[in-house]
Amino acid sequence: MKSVSTTFTTLILLTITSFSRASSSSTENFLECLSKQFINYSSISNDVYTPTNSSYLSILKFSIQNLRFATNSTPKPQVIITPEHESQIPPVIYCAKKNDLQIRTRSGGHDFEGLSYVSPVPFVIIDLFKLSDTRVDVATKTAWVGAGATIGSLYYRIAEKSPVLGFPSGNCATVGLGGQISGGGIGLMPRKYGLAADNVVDARIVDVNGRILDKKSMGEDLFWAIRGGGGASFGVITAWKVKLVDVPETVTVFNIDRTLEQNATQLVHRWQYIAPEVSRDLLIGLVVTRQGSTVRVSFYSLFLGGIERLLEIMKASFPELGLVREDCTETSWIKAVLSIGAGYPIETPTPVLLHRTNIYKGYFKAKSDFVQAPIPESGFEGVWRLLLEPEGAQARLEMVPYGGRMAEISDSAIPFPHRAGNLYEILQLANWREDENRDSGKYISWIRRLESYLTPYVSRNPREAYINARDLDLGVNNVQGKTSYAQASVWGKKYFKKNFDRLVRVKALVDPKNFFRNEQSIPPFLLR
Repeated sequence: MKSVSTTFTTLILLTITSFSRASSSSTENFLECLSKQFINYSSISNDVYTPTNSSYLSILKFSIQNLRFATNSTPKPQVIITPEHESQIPPVIYCAKKNDLQIRTRSGGHDFEGLSYVSPVPFVIIDLFKLSDTRVDVATKTAWVGAGATIGSLYYRIAEKSPVLGFPSGNCATVGLGGQISGGGIGLMPRKYGLAADNVVDARIVDVNGRILDKKSMGEDLFWAIRGGGGASFGVITAWKVKLVDVPETVTVFNIDRTLEQNATQLVHRWQYIAPEVSRDLLIGLVVTRQGSTVRVSFYSLFLGGIERLLEIMKASFPELGLVREDCTETSWIKAVLSIGAGYPIETPTPVLLHRTNIYKGYFKAKSDFVQAPIPESGFEGVWRLLLEPEGAQARLEMVPYGGRMAEISDSAIPFPHRAGNLYEILQLANWREDENRDSGKYISWIRRLESYLTPYVSRNPREAYINARDLDLGVNNVQGKTSYAQASVWGKKYFKKNFDRLVRVKALVDPKNFFRNEQSIPPFLLR
């Protein structure tokens, strides 16, 4: 029996011929419609790209982060629109609806399955990278940030204005905030301040009818849905207003590597009991990779305080790790996120955070899980065996502890439901090189075997997953819009648990004809 991902890939390949037949007329009709919608078409003409434009491919590929979806056989959009103002978006929605074109909205292109820039049916991309203005208000501790801004640029603009304000967003500097916040947004301070989406106080969205709405005009239900429920199901989010959080002038970071020969298994096992319970000023995360013929575990940390206090906490709670002063570096919050999140040396000048080019582009398949009871040492040993297989040579596991503030926020406060009861999240990544892409199937098979192996050790009924680590293996919708509730709930309950039903109701109210849709978008049903 074919897997969901294999079926989806086959569908993409089968539609390429129809793309070429339909693209010419639909593109012409769409562009003609746009020209009639704008009093002065030249005001947007420089932001419209078709395959006949010399810049089309460079604009398309610029934000593709998973190179699995940058091949010649990957379906391409009829048109790419790069609006410079939100007022340019309603005509695009109108003309796409009139010409039966889907819309895919892209802010940073980090969608793990490429759904922000790939579709098996004719489509248009609205690329928001020009909507990246960020206005920080130190007095009110808030910021308005365009959906096309990156996490790194938001961090940089905050630090420009204040050394004692930050934001609990994600780790990767080139991720676009439009998608990251709309899926929740796990970062380096979740145990202190929760998710990025927990700290949103307003937003702007263009709905299916072309209305530009803010929190007040969109209403409570839609505002709830877009903060963690996946904004692309409900419209085009153009900006977020976020609440900034307090950070000390001095924070401390460390990174300690341990191999299997250095008791890494025992340390990871012990970490499960400590990381979710320790001071919420301290995040100790793990990155697990292959190192030659062994496995390396990197314990990394962000502590909202100085070295002396960190050493006291670690000596009392995790002496087994053997942390000493020489392992630690005191720095500013912005330098810490530059180092931990963006992967740069800590002395790197901070303007590098404004760069949109991701230094980690590659070929990968990802999965996510939540752990609710400590995994025994024997369980980790099985994971290590898989990593030591040939397909695990470039694989990566990331473990982020929960607890603290994450356990205090209600699982229905926003659509992201993974709160109390979860010890930590595991992100699993199978990576391969360009010269191995013809054999990508063996790497995807490998990560599915890892997923199967982890089954007894992770959440169940449902087996939870994180929407920002999107995985089409969990199930897909019919992109023609003929999706049943049962079909969508297969993946929907994994991402959103009981919040899925409320998302479905909101969708039915704001987009009843299901215009904004993709392979894992919220379907519209009027449930009781």
